[in-house]
Amino acid sequence: MSTLESIRDLEQRMARSIVGQRDVIRNLVIGLLANGNLLMEGLPGLAKTRAVKAMATNMDAGFSRIQFTPDLLPSDITGSEVLYTESGNPS
Repeated sequence: MSTLESIRDLEQRMARSIVGQRDVIRNLVIGLLANGNLLMEGLPGLAKTRAVKAMATNMDAGFSRIQFTPDLLPSDITGSEVLYTESGNPS
């Protein structure tokens, strides 16, 4: 199967889960192929999470989700370093 056929197959499989959102599916695939980052914004219920989950499922990839809230800090996602003293206690 050629690369183009694989891409079309992925789009068709995603379209079975995400009905009527061909542009969203196409943009997700473009972002994947460009090795870039995508920010999906929209009102609740527009299948943003479902679209990404469908892509991950159809590619046998992992999927995880972060719920953003007003008080979320970057360290909540990336973690932070904890320094320990020589005695093994956190400083």
